[in-house]
Amino acid sequence: MADEYDVVVIGAGTGGYVGAIRAAQLGLKVAVVERQKALGGTCLIWGCIPTKALLEHAHALKVAQGAAEWGLTGVDGKAVGINMPAVHARKDKMITGLTGGVEFLFKKNKIDWIKGTARLTGKLGVEVTLHDGAKQHLTAKKEMVVATGSAARSVPGIEVDRQRIIFSDEAIHLPEVPKSIAIMGSGAVGVEFASIFKSYGSEVTIIELLPRLVPGEDEAVSAELEKTFNRRGINVHTGTKVTSAKAGPKGVDVEMVGSAAGAAPQKATFDILLVATGRGPVTEGLGAEALGITMDRGYIVVDSLFHTNVPGISAIGDVITMGGPHYQLAHVASMEGILLAERIAGQHVTPINYDHVPRCTYCEPEIGSVGLTESQAKDRGYDVRTGSFPFKALARARMAGETDGFVKIVADKKYDEVLGVHIIGPRATELVAEAVMMLRMECTVEELVKTIHAHPTMSEAVGEAAHAAHGAAIHI
Repeated sequence: MADEYDVVVIGAGTGGYVGAIRAAQLGLKVAVVERQKALGGTCLIWGCIPTKALLEHAHALKVAQGAAEWGLTGVDGKAVGINMPAVHARKDKMITGLTGGVEFLFKKNKIDWIKGTARLTGKLGVEVTLHDGAKQHLTAKKEMVVATGSAARSVPGIEVDRQRIIFSDEAIHLPEVPKSIAIMGSGAVGVEFASIFKSYGSEVTIIELLPRLVPGEDEAVSAELEKTFNRRGINVHTGTKVTSAKAGPKGVDVEMVGSAAGAAPQKATFDILLVATGRGPVTEGLGAEALGITMDRGYIVVDSLFHTNVPGISAIGDVITMGGPHYQLAHVASMEGILLAERIAGQHVTPINYDHVPRCTYCEPEIGSVGLTESQAKDRGYDVRTGSFPFKALARARMAGETDGFVKIVADKKYDEVLGVHIIGPRATELVAEAVMMLRMECTVEELVKTIHAHPTMSEAVGEAAHAAHGAAIHI
């Protein structure tokens, strides 16, 4: 006999666990199936949290190494280094505390954690293979929710041995700082690890197939990041394809070739090759195809309110595709989980506007963006105006010794509406929050110009960029 719930969620990542908590808050009886030993999924255990912890250590190292400039006594900046066992101990303690916090929230909200691997057996049924091999059957009276997330994937011809050729899952646990590391891919994962290991003392090389770094960002942001990376001594190869990578006892032999006609292949050897070329959906063994769920390259196809084509089964997070832009981001999955729970509970919900999703990259300098890039706005037919303001003109940025980067506003000339905000520089991942609200409230540049930004703060750059968009920048 099956255990019966209102909602059964498969996967306890940021989409699954948040959706489960919201459903429980709304009075539904909820079970979550999760096969990992801790709750929280990729973001909490292998992704967002551990990588950002490593980046915080990199920032602390930078400050300590500049002790003399900061007037710190008793610190020999030249002798300061990184202690990887201590770094990992602090990181792991942090993660354990956070995963324990999620488990506490499950208990508080009376959510049952079924520890095992799920396989769909019907539109409202699931079979769970528990860790001891026993089987447990669950049914959902209202909805079955798939939130199985994504996993790192390689490219054809590159065999990841998880020793020398690795994914980010291994990069967060490297016991020692490699003398040299090559990184395939310059999305968020690639540039964040480039920043981490450069700060820790590695010789870093980024290899990107497309013509520019962080290719999903505004072109001006890409150019600024490449400039600052070059200044930091990070080797950047854009428009370059890795044609082979072979791991040996002394490192990884990499062959790459540029996209220019007649470009000669280049060969180099690195201690480590990090493959950061994207993520794929986790649906193997789920039984989705057998139930007739529509799939696309392994992703589950859903509509704007997360229904699959099979009644009673919905999906959220990294595992879904919906025909338009969809970001594999923890905060997107969380919002999808909340909206889905409210829809299941019978509340009125409206689809997410994915143009309003904030995109944060925690490299040095940080990137925070939301809305349309300049080229995207033009492609959609807008008559575009832009305004930019550099952080180097801000007193607060000079105090912090972080003056790289700028704020760029993309707006529509006809109605003066803000269409996108793109920030590269100090605190960019925090400053973007104001921009998200601008877009949600359909703010105009004029309204932003009339909004007082406190002095001295980093946020002044946002207000100054608005002045610049009207051709009236004050401090440049």
